Amino acid sequence: MNRLLRNLVLVLLSAGLTGIVRAVPVNLKSVTIKKANSIIRLDGVLDEESWLLAEPAADFFQRFPADTSIALTHTEVKLTYDQDFLYVGAICYDDVDGDYVVSSLRRDFEGSGNDALNIIIDPFSDLSNGFLFGITPYGVQRESLIINGGSGRHDENVSWDNKWFSKVSRHKDHWVVEIAIPFKTLRYKEGIETWRVNFVRIDYKQNEYSNWNWIPRNFSMTSLAHTGQLQWDQPLNQPISNISIIPYAKVGGAKNFEEGTAGKFIRGLGTDVKIGLTSSLNLDLTVNPDFSQVEVDQQVTDLDRFEIYYPEKRQFFLENGDLFADFGSRSLRPFFSRRIGIARDTNTGQNIENPIYFGARLSGRINKDWRIGAMTMQAADEKEIGIPSINYAVAAVQRRVFARSNIAAIFVNKQPVEILSPEADSAELRSWNRVAGLDFNLASLDNRWTGKIFYHHSFGPDAGNSPFSHGASIQYQDEHWDLRWSHSLVGEDYNAEVGYVRRTSFKRITPEVGYDFYPNSRMINRHGPSLEYEGYWDMGNRKTDETWGLRYMLRFNNQMFAYVSGNKEYILLTDDFDPSRIDGPELPAGSDYHNYYFRYFVRSDIRKPLSFDARGRMGEYYNGTRFEIEGDANYRFRPFGVVSLNFSYNRVHLPDPYHDADLYLIGPKFDITFTKTLYFAMLIQYNNQINNVNVNARFQWRYQPASDIYIVYTDNYFGDVFKSKSRALVFKITYWLNV
Repeated sequence: MNRLLRNLVLVLLSAGLTGIVRAVPVNLKSVTIKKANSIIRLDGVLDEESWLLAEPAADFFQRFPADTSIALTHTEVKLTYDQDFLYVGAICYDDVDGDYVVSSLRRDFEGSGNDALNIIIDPFSDLSNGFLFGITPYGVQRESLIINGGSGRHDENVSWDNKWFSKVSRHKDHWVVEIAIPFKTLRYKEGIETWRVNFVRIDYKQNEYSNWNWIPRNFSMTSLAHTGQLQWDQPLNQPISNISIIPYAKVGGAKNFEEGTAGKFIRGLGTDVKIGLTSSLNLDLTVNPDFSQVEVDQQVTDLDRFEIYYPEKRQFFLENGDLFADFGSRSLRPFFSRRIGIARDTNTGQNIENPIYFGARLSGRINKDWRIGAMTMQAADEKEIGIPSINYAVAAVQRRVFARSNIAAIFVNKQPVEILSPEADSAELRSWNRVAGLDFNLASLDNRWTGKIFYHHSFGPDAGNSPFSHGASIQYQDEHWDLRWSHSLVGEDYNAEVGYVRRTSFKRITPEVGYDFYPNSRMINRHGPSLEYEGYWDMGNRKTDETWGLRYMLRFNNQMFAYVSGNKEYILLTDDFDPSRIDGPELPAGSDYHNYYFRYFVRSDIRKPLSFDARGRMGEYYNGTRFEIEGDANYRFRPFGVVSLNFSYNRVHLPDPYHDADLYLIGPKFDITFTKTLYFAMLIQYNNQINNVNVNARFQWRYQPASDIYIVYTDNYFGDVFKSKSRALVFKITYWLNV
């Protein structure tokens, strides 16, 4: 097995390098940007002389439903700039009667399901990292960070938030947008003369996606490999001053009814500081950070044997977050920022919130080829459960090679600080953990070949004999074929305490092959089969898990999407496990199971006011059966809000003496937008698996750009008797000050 993996690594390297050499350069459009000769007023009217003289970026290509023609919907984009701002002006023509398709007036709307114009910017022309700024016909903004070339589902960080300005005017047959993006918001190299850009129009009334520079329909609209060129008329200088101070204050109250303790008065002051050391290198500082306004995680029914992943949503960890977070694979991360600020009570096994004293992060680019990052966070001690004050530190460096690939190294350190932990146990103070790793990330110029190879090693007082993690993956994708391979090899002593590692002591391979057909049909846009395999072995080459899956996918021209798959599964339990997850009798370690089941997914037309998606499985499950259906239903009363319902039902039937389970999770959500700056959202989640009803209500007023007032109410109840467990009400105000 080990020899096979070594040979496969050589094959992957050879195939990837061959793909780089034979990559087809992407055809580039080019547009020149000239400095404004007059003041630009953001009024949604492109009547200044600078707009009249600006070179237009027009003649968009269609990407959906096909990618072989000029777009039906006409869009024209112009650009100019001054000392402080990059300006984007656009006329989005509209030849179809009817209302625009939008979710609501809430900022940071979803990328799909909304008419919008998106501006994609890659200031370093490295085709790996960039920015997205989107706006709807109602002037609602969204922004995100694009990572890993923007070619996959998880390569856009939509939680990033920053300050920029816009104005939209709507007319009978078109809408006009003016955007001003501060150079302080962007990261770029002083003196650079060429950026990569693209402009993407989503027009659901025409049922069309289009883009200025051509993007193959099998790639995402954020694909940086398919951006055009923005030629500056003169080299850019560094912004004169780039310092932002973002203080906050909060007050409130909380009470824990389960513990029967007295109510607690909540108060806090803190601040974040963003310092632009150069136009491409940023220093972020935080003192007593608070994340009480962050939206709660959407709960899931947990029938898994391993830890479930929840994404990071806290702002401080997001900018350049990929520099730290993208090492390894999705289930083998040496660094996972959600470990910071969370402590585990060894007595109860529960995770508790762990306040952070302060933190600092240096991240960005030295030049086009080098990215660096370093972060340190000091968490508070927890005297009641004997956990010391812990320092979390991570450093990363990335060097670009070839056109779009890179080599990256990371070092992670978790270390108790004795001077800040006067009551900590001596054994806790001697417990430290470190991980060092090296990754090679592959991406060909035309984006057909992507992949990576990595090796990570952990260190600690009890390191053991096999504290390593290795993995490799490669993917080839063109209009029809999708070919993938990945494998992992993880020692039983690998311990990344600040990472996300679902399991250790295994070998794993996951090949996959898929093929898409594009019929000449008014109904079906594409369809095709895929064959998937996943196999796990322990370090003695004993098979522990195996899944075969044959899937067939259908995408319709009316935005519907569906697939169904037949699966064959084998599981050898390495530990006792209760498949009902309700504290029933456990299946014994060493027992094995062969199961057959179906999976399915269907999504309705997202253009309609009422839409839904549903997914699930049915068939054999360990020594019994399982029926699952989960999904979301949404009703949009445009443009003022969305009422949605997240639902999940699992029926687990097991033979005696094991327990059956009927697991429900129902989560209605009300998202009301009174204006573009005034929002109210409430999420109610009933989960009978943990006997809990959670209520999270959040009022937000964006009284100035990037400055907010929040009122957040949280309540948890026992689901069976509707008796309160805990309750909290917090008022918080933040202010973004540019110095």
